[in-house]
Amino acid sequence: MELSLDQIKKPIEKELDEFEVRFKKSMQSKAPLLDRITHYIVSRKGKQMRPMFVFLSAKLCGEVVEATYVAASLVEILHTATLVHDDVVDESYKRRGFFSINALWKNKIAVLVGDYLLAKGLLLSVENQQYKLLQILSNTIREMSEGELLQLEKARRLDIKEDIYFEIIRQKTASLISSACACGATTTTQDDALIERAKMMGEKIGIAFQIKDDLFDYEEAEIGKPRGIDIKERKLTLPLIYTLGKVTSGEKKQIINIIKNENQNMDKVRWVIDLVRKSGGMDYAAKRMNEYREEALRILHQFPESDSRKSVEQLIEFTISRKM
Repeated sequence: MELSLDQIKKPIEKELDEFEVRFKKSMQSKAPLLDRITHYIVSRKGKQMRPMFVFLSAKLCGEVVEATYVAASLVEILHTATLVHDDVVDESYKRRGFFSINALWKNKIAVLVGDYLLAKGLLLSVENQQYKLLQILSNTIREMSEGELLQLEKARRLDIKEDIYFEIIRQKTASLISSACACGATTTTQDDALIERAKMMGEKIGIAFQIKDDLFDYEEAEIGKPRGIDIKERKLTLPLIYTLGKVTSGEKKQIINIIKNENQNMDKVRWVIDLVRKSGGMDYAAKRMNEYREEALRILHQFPESDSRKSVEQLIEFTISRKM
């Protein structure tokens, strides 16, 4: 039976409702344009998986406290800021089926809104004297920026090997889920070993999450992002990296040429997608994704049994079985 997020949220339902109210309040601004934009962002929020990781990790180590709400708001504000900036960098005009901020208000305003949200998040931690959370999340922003720049640099040369791919996704995607888990744990325990355990669990989940995202590009189903978008953006992801190591030198040259020079030609992009599927690129990526899932579960099972642990288990399963 397929799990819904509503079922997974059960042990933290009350906390998420309270978080919702606080998050909306924290996003308000006295500047009318900014208030209009932040209202637009809040009304089109995603699954809120990162705040879920904050609250569930907090409950793995103790009972939710005031600081946990600050942590959840911080993580969500900073996540939103990075999405706003990402859409500018990627020249993307849709986000979760809606127009992105840069599509509606142009790049200049989108960059400023992202900056405002970053400042808002940092101030929230200082005002609440949550310096440990500030340290964790400042480090995460640094890592995410480094990962994005590393990916852009490698996209120019198209020379990403598997180890570099994993370093990019660890920094770009996994670091935020990892810090959501670490922040949650930090608010309910002072045991550094427990906090590190939550952090490592989040990192494994984050890597599995990103591989799942990369697999969507090669799947037939209708999902949140169009097929072949990574190829059009010259991104070498795990299914393609594996394929490049398996095909003939002639096919490899052809793939590289399509990614470099013909990435807007859908027939050529489809040829690459079909080759990835035939060469076992998707099967290999799915296998690696499941290895990270197993590692995350192994770390999770070191925490005592509880409803929260069960929910994290279900959230891990949801991460790799989701349809978008």
